[in-house]
Amino acid sequence: MTALPVPSGTEMLLELLGRGIPADRLVVDRDVLSSISHDEAEWAAVGRAAVGLRARSEAEVSHAVKVCADLGVPVVTRGAGTGLSGGANATDGCLVLDVSRMDAVIEIDAENLMCVVQPGIVNNELKAKVAEHGLWYPPDPASAPWSTIGGNVATNAGGLCCLKYGVTRDYVLGLRAVVGGPAGYGTALAYGRKTNKGVAGYDMTSLMVGSEGTLGVVTEVTLRLRPALTGSPKTVVGSFRSLVDAGRAVAIVTKAGLTPSALELLDRYCLEAVEEWKHLGLEADSAAMLLARVDTNGDAGDDEARAIVACFEEAGAVWAAQSTDDAEAEALFEARRLVYPAVERLGPVLTEDIVVKRSLLPQMLAEVEVIARRHEVRIATIAHAGDGNLHPLILTPAGDDNARVAAQSAFEDLLDAAIALGGTVTGEHGVGLLKRGGMRRELDPNSLLMQRAVKDALDPLGIFNPGKVL
Repeated sequence: MTALPVPSGTEMLLELLGRGIPADRLVVDRDVLSSISHDEAEWAAVGRAAVGLRARSEAEVSHAVKVCADLGVPVVTRGAGTGLSGGANATDGCLVLDVSRMDAVIEIDAENLMCVVQPGIVNNELKAKVAEHGLWYPPDPASAPWSTIGGNVATNAGGLCCLKYGVTRDYVLGLRAVVGGPAGYGTALAYGRKTNKGVAGYDMTSLMVGSEGTLGVVTEVTLRLRPALTGSPKTVVGSFRSLVDAGRAVAIVTKAGLTPSALELLDRYCLEAVEEWKHLGLEADSAAMLLARVDTNGDAGDDEARAIVACFEEAGAVWAAQSTDDAEAEALFEARRLVYPAVERLGPVLTEDIVVKRSLLPQMLAEVEVIARRHEVRIATIAHAGDGNLHPLILTPAGDDNARVAAQSAFEDLLDAAIALGGTVTGEHGVGLLKRGGMRRELDPNSLLMQRAVKDALDPLGIFNPGKVL
């Protein structure tokens, strides 16, 4: 790679960064810098970064933040870049702070069911490491094979099993972050605790979780763990004539008081895309499929699985049954995880992340179909249906500007439909750039003022991921 001349105005930044950071950590090559300047959000604005830093330690992060504060340079933090809202996209003249190489497991405390990790460790790699100790880290976004814990913390990621076991915030006991504000830019602070309980002062840990890098740079995370599950889970599969019928089945499961560990929806478009790509033997002969997973505990697992089958049948399922083939059941859930990359192969995809009450899922799924017809766009729908979190995927042909405009209009209409049903514009992907307008329409103006006051107090210079969220 050939390093291009350093852009005007960045010589001092490079010089000051170099006083505390090895030169091989700094990125100025245009192609490399471009590759780490954005996440996977389609059509989200990307600025021209001045410099990149592939940090290896909290000390390097601290030095970089202090230098950037002194020079008024924005700091945009990124992990693996798997985000879908533009939250890790560079702004003009910024430092892109890549923490993906800060990936150590610092401690696994099996006795107290917790671990301490750096932000760059990949979700599935952490799961594998704690599994060696008979432990389990539950949050499991579909991007778990690639996304980092730091990125999961930044967006408060959920996943397939969050219906029963909770989202990232439920597992973050504490963290360390390099901050600004009253503490001084470049100061490393510890928030939270390493005990199961604690209410000393404001909950700054929870404030940092989901803040998308706008309040500081997370450099270490203390996570709660659970004992590993035992026994083979039971899988229930249901096929439905319409998305609305599938939504009704979810509402009936909820009303019955059943809580499977996962309850996922895939429509025909999703199943066809995965089958075309991976040839898993999936049958896409119905409008929608529901996948439910039940943890086993003696006969209780079978009883719950049978009850879910009955709920699916009550909602008018074409067929519903408990899977008797573990390999087949695992293939179905693997198909669910493959939906986004399978659909992405077909052209640019705008990805939604709306959430409504589970009882209103049928209405929201009906709205998805109405909006698709109104804008003449193709929408493939997957959902963490059990907690009302839908991911409509708006597909467009590559290079078709009219289709892009239609997709963007449909995107905003889907946000408004969720808001009209008392829902929210993002459940786990974050606001980033793409959801800022929707968030303003969702939240009370005074609530936005309070959030802005927090941002201004903790980042008065406005250098942490400016232009995102608020």
